[in-house]
Amino acid sequence: MGLLDLEKHFSFYGAYHSNPTNIIIHIIFVWPILFTALLFLYFTPPIFSPSQTLLNFVPSVLVFNFGFVLAVFYGLFYAALDFKSGSFAAVLTLICWVSSSFVANFIGYDIAWKVVLAAQLFCWTGQFIGHGVFEKRAPALLDNLAQAFLMAPFFVVLEILQSTIGYEPYPGFEKRVKAKIAANIKEWKEKKKQKKSA
Repeated sequence: MGLLDLEKHFSFYGAYHSNPTNIIIHIIFVWPILFTALLFLYFTPPIFSPSQTLLNFVPSVLVFNFGFVLAVFYGLFYAALDFKSGSFAAVLTLICWVSSSFVANFIGYDIAWKVVLAAQLFCWTGQFIGHGVFEKRAPALLDNLAQAFLMAPFFVVLEILQSTIGYEPYPGFEKRVKAKIAANIKEWKEKKKQKKSA
């Protein structure tokens, strides 16, 4: 799988999210998972201080730590996959980092870790229910952990843009992805049948 092959990434992730109810569950829960992860990462040590750079104007509440690096990495990866929708997802990721930093700074570590734990448990439970009850297929993270974690927020953004305004990164993208998703699901169902009959 090419690192910047959006079609392959999207069709891989889409093959695990073909049920409309499961898609809605993911739309609701994926971004809160990212937000609360960034909220928790706020308490990691800073990599550098704004006073050591030309960023003296940055509010002291924004800590350039592992959460910042993760947000920048996600944003750059999304923009590299597709400039328009990826840049939009990158801005959302940056907004998550900034807002989670302010929330974490306000509530402090003693409350933050409890909020993060509760939110993560709730959101992951919702997603596993979506897969078990509606999709009837194990989550993508069981087959490709890194790809599932990395693509999930962008998948949600692209899914919303496609369904609301008919956005396509390039002409024919949706048609080709749907064909690959259908082929992947067909292959998975055949393998499942073979396991049952064996």
